[in-house]
Amino acid sequence: MTPAEQRVLGCLIEKRWTTPDQYPLSLNGLRLAANQLTNRDPVTDYDEATIREAAQRLSRYGLARLASGHGSRAAKYRHLAEEALSLDRQPLAVLAVLLLRGPQTGGELKSRTERMASFASLQDVEQALDILTQRGYARRADRRPGQKEDRVEHLLGEAQPAEAAPGAPAPSPGPDHVEARLSALESDLAALRAEVAALRGR
Repeated sequence: MTPAEQRVLGCLIEKRWTTPDQYPLSLNGLRLAANQLTNRDPVTDYDEATIREAAQRLSRYGLARLASGHGSRAAKYRHLAEEALSLDRQPLAVLAVLLLRGPQTGGELKSRTERMASFASLQDVEQALDILTQRGYARRADRRPGQKEDRVEHLLGEAQPAEAAPGAPAPSPGPDHVEARLSALESDLAALRAEVAALRGR
């Protein structure tokens, strides 16, 4: 997934449990959640078009869907991560924090998942991490200088880019990223052709 898709999925998972009265999330709610200044690393400034595209792609991946109620004027989205990834609440909460804040230690994950899932001990966090690593959703990463604990990072896509200095050129996408985007575009084109063919048949 792209960084924007990671951020949107993480927000949908987080907000379902932390602000259930505002869930499913509208595009504006998703944009505010994605760009909030707390519990995010890095802090981003995605516009609504970027958020909309990310949410639509997550729907194509089977990780989200439109969930606007009857008579609702705003498009709203909910995640389908439990079913799509076959994860229970605790490992899903850990994955959400990894999506929203990058690599974390077990101790950081225990404290930062408190509003989404309760872990009695670090051992419980480790069990959730074992599930994520066994299923290929996460892996152990290098320790930071001065840290005693290993960090864990998710494997659902490229890392969130750090904030660039004003005027700095944007980094060039790597070949894997380009190939993934090209594959997604080809899939979209095939779907559009199928829709046009169906309309012509009518």
